Amino acid sequence: MTAAAGAWPVECFGVAFQNPILLAAGTAGFGREVARVLDLEALGGIVTKAVSVEPRRGNPAPRVAETRGAMLNSVGLANPGLEVFRREHLPWLAASVRRARVLVNVVGDTVEDFARVVASLAAEPVVTAFELNVSCPNVTHGGMEFGADDEVLAALVRRVRLETAKPLVVKLSPVLPDPARTAAVAVAAGADGFTAVNTLPAQLYDAEGRSRLGAGSGGLSGPPLLPVGLKVTRLVAARTGKPVIGVGGVRTGADALQYLAAGACLVAVGTAALADPRAPERIARELAVLLARRGAASVRDVIGTAA
Repeated sequence: MTAAAGAWPVECFGVAFQNPILLAAGTAGFGREVARVLDLEALGGIVTKAVSVEPRRGNPAPRVAETRGAMLNSVGLANPGLEVFRREHLPWLAASVRRARVLVNVVGDTVEDFARVVASLAAEPVVTAFELNVSCPNVTHGGMEFGADDEVLAALVRRVRLETAKPLVVKLSPVLPDPARTAAVAVAAGADGFTAVNTLPAQLYDAEGRSRLGAGSGGLSGPPLLPVGLKVTRLVAARTGKPVIGVGGVRTGADALQYLAAGACLVAVGTAALADPRAPERIARELAVLLARRGAASVRDVIGTAA
């Protein structure tokens, strides 16, 4: 194992990852979109963009707006739908991604929508786990309401649990009043772990007072999300003892190390990869160097070391 290779294996959700760095959902499509500029096989894994039962056109343009040190997005979970994903994207992933793990981000308008997507993909060998997107702030359905209501969330996780033995990872909102309690509810219903966190609900206007996003509001991501993600990661990991994918504001190996220290076992890179598609590879290398300097024998040596 060498620092230069970024090869620091870690076990998370009962699955071995070759290193802790993932591509976050929505930042690299289904993988092939960035395959010519980024070596996916150098990463621990990729979380696909959202997959819903039916195709989604998403929100009207403009869908992205920059602000100081951050960005807003309002894509609206646009995707070609389950059948197109199965027919066109899944075979490419199966043929092209061998060492990196594939987690499928799942969204739906109803609990049964989530269950249908998971049931359709549960037997696919290339699919390692499912990330249940119950907290997207820029859609009116399949978004915030699922993750914000304990009873609804528990019903969703229980229903989806019936369709697969593969890990179910619940993506949490950063604005939950008590994320640790919500996470405990999901665990009791059958969740295997969490992604912390989704984007922050936000809005921007131009000089004429018009919204800079076609849908009005969107989700804030980038560096300002780092301390929020770290806090939620710490709370959820301490309360549940379940694996956490830390995401939000990761630009460097040092940022990734903070998430590991807060209790995450994997770290996903989102907005930084949009600015520089090669950033995840660089972050994996930087993290490996930092782990080696700390004298860590494995990633596990630093997980949850923050006071």
